[in-house]
Amino acid sequence: MKTIDWTRDELVAYILLFAANSDFKEDNKERNVIISKVDMQTFQEIHDEFDNDNDYQGIKKIMTSLEQHNYSKDDIDILLADIKVLFFSDGEFNTLEQNMLRFLEKLLKN
Repeated sequence: MKTIDWTRDELVAYILLFAANSDFKEDNKERNVIISKVDMQTFQEIHDEFDNDNDYQGIKKIMTSLEQHNYSKDDIDILLADIKVLFFSDGEFNTLEQNMLRFLEKLLKN
């Protein structure tokens, strides 16, 4: 894949949106967690892009952008902690979310 012209905030917003949609619903509490990490304009722009991507495109974009931004192990750990906060924000950590967390841990730590 070519380069992705995302800022670090846009990358974080995309990854959190990807995670939030793992159970096929994105509730207001999850949106609020994402907006607490990035500004509203970034959230909306990335949300529009996310809505137009399939899972494969999303994964490729995430991997390309992580590489471009030279994410360190510590950066990945912080990102995974944010994902956990997102998953617990609605008071439920269901099987789909648990599976997505495992998947993202493997994907991001490669």
